[in-house]
Amino acid sequence: MMRQSIETLSVATSGRTLVEITRDVAAWVEGTGIATGLLTVFCRHTSASLTIQENAAQEVRGDIVRWLDRIAPEDGGWMHDDEGPDDMPAHLKSVLTGVSLAIPVSNGRPALGTWQGIYLIEHRSRPHRREVVLHLIGE
Repeated sequence: MMRQSIETLSVATSGRTLVEITRDVAAWVEGTGIATGLLTVFCRHTSASLTIQENAAQEVRGDIVRWLDRIAPEDGGWMHDDEGPDDMPAHLKSVLTGVSLAIPVSNGRPALGTWQGIYLIEHRSRPHRREVVLHLIGE
């Protein structure tokens, strides 16, 4: 019989960085008792986003942050700066990286590759508390 479950994770960030949430997500999936299905991971913000990326070499995370800073710099002449110079660049970075992921679930676990991790990307300079909604449907 098809079942579904939903949960909201609260993720603390320390400014521009990638925060790995793989363990929290996997633990929640396991706790649902759903063995096979589809997991949706959704970020409830417009200045933070989600990605699946390598979780072995920490340098990858730093390189991604630096690359995004080059693509959407704070000094880009943006009109929207209501919350400071990092405001519009954060929105642009979120557009580039996206706010939702669809991940198959197999044997009660997210079906990620060996070196893949799930990350919340904080695009703002200062710390925030972000919400990530998890929704799993399956059996």
